[in-house]
Formats: sequence, structure tokens, C-alpha cells
Amino acid sequence: MTDAATTEEPGIRFADLTTLRVGGPIGRLVTATTPDELVAHVREAEASGGPWMVLGGGSNLLVGDDGFPGTVVRIATRGIEVHPGDDEGTVRLRVQAGENWDELVAFTVTRGYSGLEALSGIPGSVGASPVQNIGAYGQEVSDALIGIEFLDEGADEPRFMSADELELGYRTSVLKQGLRGVVVSVEFALHDTTAEREVLGEPVGRPVAYAQLAQALGVQLGDRVPVARVREAVLALRSAKGMVLDPDDRDSVSAGSFFTNPIVSEHVARTLPGDAPRWYLEPDEPDEVTPLAELEARSPLDAFLAHQAEVEQAEQRADAAPDEPLVKLSAAWLIEHSGIRRGFALPGSRAGISTKHTLALTNRGGASAEEIVQLARFVQGRVQAEFGITLHPEPVLIGLEL
Repeated sequence: MTDAATTEEPGIRFADLTTLRVGGPIGRLVTATTPDELVAHVREAEASGGPWMVLGGGSNLLVGDDGFPGTVVRIATRGIEVHPGDDEGTVRLRVQAGENWDELVAFTVTRGYSGLEALSGIPGSVGASPVQNIGAYGQEVSDALIGIEFLDEGADEPRFMSADELELGYRTSVLKQGLRGVVVSVEFALHDTTAEREVLGEPVGRPVAYAQLAQALGVQLGDRVPVARVREAVLALRSAKGMVLDPDDRDSVSAGSFFTNPIVSEHVARTLPGDAPRWYLEPDEPDEVTPLAELEARSPLDAFLAHQAEVEQAEQRADAAPDEPLVKLSAAWLIEHSGIRRGFALPGSRAGISTKHTLALTNRGGASAEEIVQLARFVQGRVQAEFGITLHPEPVLIGLEL
């Protein structure tokens, strides 16, 4: 493999490349448009000895106003290959990491492939999808994932990792928990609705598995409807929450849900009002915590991802007895019942809570990263004061602290 020619893009800010539209200057930006370029740029960044990170769709990232002084490798690889599936009635897709996620979903729906249609409207890149096993409306990436092509930190060539090796769980994987490297491509197995089309005249997808989606479609759980109808319904549901990127909707200028749903002990959950939503977790669902010392050699992005996740898990479980059940709470409910309403903003701030969904912190126009963080701190403080529960951010924070 030969090294790619390096094309640097000076004068670019994170505000130009992230969905929150905030963030300062990038020290050195290089863009990879092919897998070979991606491998070469990452190897070069590692060899430099300086700080570096990779950037995909920028939908889950909040960088400070001072920016990042190191090298940013932007993944802009493209390509969707369709191959016969291993089983009858299936197809196999190999997708480059830089492909836009929602454009991939639209591609599969147009072709009549089922398995990703309920994941419509999620921002970001395909390469990021297995990191936290994205899911919505009854589908998860793990339902369709075959595996990934992965470049380990320090490796010369990518290797294939199966879905089993990724240890996918609820919004987690070995990638999120600290495996260092870069996703180069992703492979999916999807249901080919050709047979249904020939009989029924339309591509009927997998059974509907989410109550809110079934209600929006006017069907029962378990019913099968055309994949295009599912996509339309999901996009409508997400748009109503400001969760679909739209240049005409200021509520969509966000990083999606800013706070994760907290996981607490059953004892803590019992202190909340009776109408507070709560979900008991299976005993093996929480992820193990990695010692902070193991983070020292990681790239800045890996370190922030892993450290934030692990601190959050440790704090949430600290007061739980060994055999005490863990309970997931609704961050949105906690925010709303702490007195913060949709559309709230601090005086004089250009950052505000979405007018459609209290979990989204939005840039109302010209906001700074510090204004976003100030609002996040205020929300944290209100929930902590009212319920004694600390909310933790979902986006990766670089150069900022809550």
C-alpha cells in the first residue's frame, strides 16, 4: 500500500464540520476519500507523535472554542457494494465508513432491502454506527451487522472483525469501550423483499417492533408494512422532535440527545415520584469499567470517548449493592421536572433547549461552545439539586469540561 498524497485544508473550524456548528480552529485537517488514503493518513498521524483524531459526520462532537491543535483526519470515503447474501432472500452490503448513514438507509429502502429502515434520519456516518450500536424504533445495527473492516492503532493493514467480536450491546461495543483504531468499512446482511414484491406488489419489511412506530403507521405490533412507509413514518416522528437535520429548523442544530439516560440503583430510583419513567436492566447489561490508567496511550478522541463512558458508569453504580437491580431513568423527564422547559435559554445566551425535545441543546444562531456548555451545566445543576442525580453528556467533549 502506498502512502496517499496529503491534501491539507487550512482555515477550517469545527463549527464548519459539526452539527452543533460550534468549535474553534483545527490545527491540521486532512481528508481521506479512499480506504488507502484513510490508512495512510492515520499511519502518518500516529507516526508524527502529536495529538490526532478522526472525524466522521460530526454529529456527536462538541469541541471548545480554542479548537484542537493536532491533526484531524476527516473520513470522507464513499462506496456501497451489493453482493448476494449467504442465505436465501438476503443481500450483503459492504459500505465505506465515510458514507452518510441516512443516505445509506435511503439507498436500502429504494432497493427494497429491509433491516435498517427504522434507523432513518439518524445523523452521522456509517463508520460510527457500530461504535455504540445505534438503534431506534425497534431496530439496532446489531440486528443487521455482519462485521467491520478495522485498522488497529499501529497496524499497517485493516483486519476483519465479526459482529460477535465487537460484543455489541445496548448502545455499546468494544469500540466504545476502548479498542483503539479506525473503522474502515462496515458490512450488513439485509432481507431482500423481491419475493414479497412479486406476490404483494410492494416491498414489505420486517415486522414492526416498536409501539410508537406501529401507532404512527396505524398497524399492530408485529405487522409487516412496506419499507418506504416505515421510513416516512420514522422521519416524521424524528422531525417532530427536531432530530432530523434541517437547515430551516433551528432545533436540529444540535448533537441530538445531549444527555444519556442515567442508570442508578433501585434504591435511588425509589426516591423519585411514582410517575417517573424507569426501566429495570438485565443483570448483565451494564458494561465493565476500564481503569483510567489504561487510557494514557490512547489517541485524544479514544481517550475522551472511553473516559467519559467509564466515569459515567462508575458514578451511576457507586451506590448500588452487589445484588441490587439497576434502573434506567428518563433524562428528559428529569430535566422537565426540574423546572426546565422546552425553548429555555439562559439570559443573553445564544444556546437553548430545543422547543421540541428537552434532551437536545441547540445552537440558536452564532452560539459559542462555551455557551452550549454553560447551558449543559445549568441543566445538570437543576437536576442534581432537584433529584440528586447527575446527568452525563452523550457527545464527545474535546477541550471542554462539564
